[in-house]
Amino acid sequence: MEEPPISIERHSVGAAHGRSLGRSSRAVPIISDLPPSLSAMGALWNDEKNPGGTCFRAETQRYYRRARGFHRRELCTGEKRGSKVGKTKRGKGTKIMAVADRHGLPVSICVESATPHEVKPATSTVVQMLVPDAPQNLIGDNAYDSDKLDAELGYYGIEVIAPHRTNRRVKTQDERRLRRYRRRWKIERLFAWLQNFRRIVVRYERHAENFLGMLHLACCLILLRHL
Repeated sequence: MEEPPISIERHSVGAAHGRSLGRSSRAVPIISDLPPSLSAMGALWNDEKNPGGTCFRAETQRYYRRARGFHRRELCTGEKRGSKVGKTKRGKGTKIMAVADRHGLPVSICVESATPHEVKPATSTVVQMLVPDAPQNLIGDNAYDSDKLDAELGYYGIEVIAPHRTNRRVKTQDERRLRRYRRRWKIERLFAWLQNFRRIVVRYERHAENFLGMLHLACCLILLRHL
């Protein structure tokens, strides 16, 4: 005797309880938070001269230009500022002061404002050297030709070797000792090595301590390469 075929009924299954629902599923209602249609947007800008409301007026376009420009100005609220940033003839900037040994490797580096002359932060840069003994000679360009700097570094037993400036009347440098000035290319090579790091070419940090930390990291990499 043959049994009747089993009828299969399909029901929606609830996700929470895992059982069949007693009623059939309904259509998903339309979300009411959708933006209005273009015709509704045109109706918002309807006026007496433009009853259709499908195009913006010229005044409306000018209004949007003004609003868009004002929004762009808000993105840059003010001029960038930071510690140890000074004015120069080329704009605002920060000055990097460094001292290198006879091999051109950094032994001292600091950050100062670009406004004061190089002679003023020179003494503080030399004092921060990491070598145990002070050098006997310190070579610099003609910007370091200063009697005050000679007196300050002479207290530590350091003699400055720098060519005379054009306006100096009394000559104080020995011609034979000025031959050491030819070794000044080593400090220029150090700055060339530092310029290879793109993070140091332009200062992006607001605080000078963060920028000085990037300089210390670059000096560590230079020292590790020459070990």
